[in-house]
Amino acid sequence: MRNITSNIIIEAKGLNIGYKSRKTTTTIHTGLDFKLFGGQLTCMLGPNGTGKSTLLRTVSASQPPLEGSLRLLGKSISEYSEKELSRHVGLVLTEKTNAGGLTVRQLVGLGRQPHTGFFGRLSKQDEMIIDYALEATGISHKADEYTSQLSDGERQKAMIAKALVQECPLILLDEPTAFLDAVSKMEIMTLLHRLAHKEGKAILMSTHDIEQALVMADSIWLLTPHKGLSYGTTEDIILSGKMDTLFPGSDISFDLLHGGFSPTVKGKRSIILYTDNQILRHWTQNALNRYGFLCMESDSVLEYTKLPELHIYSPTNIILKYKENSYNASSFAQLIEIIEDVFHE
Repeated sequence: MRNITSNIIIEAKGLNIGYKSRKTTTTIHTGLDFKLFGGQLTCMLGPNGTGKSTLLRTVSASQPPLEGSLRLLGKSISEYSEKELSRHVGLVLTEKTNAGGLTVRQLVGLGRQPHTGFFGRLSKQDEMIIDYALEATGISHKADEYTSQLSDGERQKAMIAKALVQECPLILLDEPTAFLDAVSKMEIMTLLHRLAHKEGKAILMSTHDIEQALVMADSIWLLTPHKGLSYGTTEDIILSGKMDTLFPGSDISFDLLHGGFSPTVKGKRSIILYTDNQILRHWTQNALNRYGFLCMESDSVLEYTKLPELHIYSPTNIILKYKENSYNASSFAQLIEIIEDVFHE
């Protein structure tokens, strides 16, 4: 059995992150403790402006920590030379690359520079590594096309392939799925998860795609202004209730059952919902919540005999019972019309 937790790629203790100028020091977070393990995809979540990019830059040694210990493979990250770091840390940023004049193969090949030296002559071994990265990221069929001809999703795959050929144990990505369509986002997340598990790399990415992160990530980092950094296995973070710390004091809450955030329901009325179909229950609640109804379970409201009842047998067979009247609906559009008419104030 593989023991992932024994494969610590990077570890921080008492880490303070922020910025220094000649006259001032701006501290964003203090006392951060964390570990990144090989063979895991970790997603960092947090509201805008909470320091996610600053933390990524600190972990990548693009900027120094203000205080504390940051160790890469057991060695202080400050002791690595720039060349050594380029062999150990791959960084993929949100900004689009200005490499439109290069073919995909040429762009990916730039990732071999830490191993080939200044002149960048590629050996047969280098070419084999490039071929593997192109195949692993699913863009080998685009190898001879110019980068400018790629879609946004294909361009991100090329940048991940470029980081992959560096053969580094740690890959950091800042919003790699920003500006991508839904299919491309899922492809990138699936790719990163596969690379982490297959290659044994520690992959840390910041993202606002919360629902996909909770499905694909092995571990979650929550970075918030007041709570700092919380991290752990995805399911431990979810079931601990910590997801609600992402947006404290707001009118949205985390849905434990469906793994996403939604507006807090502030219903003016209650309705008893009868259905044995969990999918129908979810989407009926979704509709009724928008119109100010709190949906109550049928087996917990025996004393509320005067409440309206909604019986959902199928999307085309819906019956509303209220004040000895019965209303039939053959669609949710018709149900909403009935509700607005019956409960109009």
